[in-house]
Amino acid sequence: MKAASKKAGRVRESGVYWDTHSLADVWDDTDPVDLTLAPDFGSRCLVPLDPELLDRVHRIASKRGLTTESLVNLLLERQLSKVSA
Repeated sequence: MKAASKKAGRVRESGVYWDTHSLADVWDDTDPVDLTLAPDFGSRCLVPLDPELLDRVHRIASKRGLTTESLVNLLLERQLSKVSA
């Protein structure tokens, strides 16, 4: 738990720094990197949900030992199968 706490502290410090600085200020000090994204990285999308509905999904997913994302995908797949049939 200490490691997570230290990491969170560094993330906060970094956030404070970048709130008041610009990458343009240090661009010449950066190095190019090769970056490979997960194959499904571009397949995600944001869908606004009613806060109460999202809370219900969170609670049900938690009770079933699922992530919220997994439960939403499962429910959508089931409903789409019904309307496609």
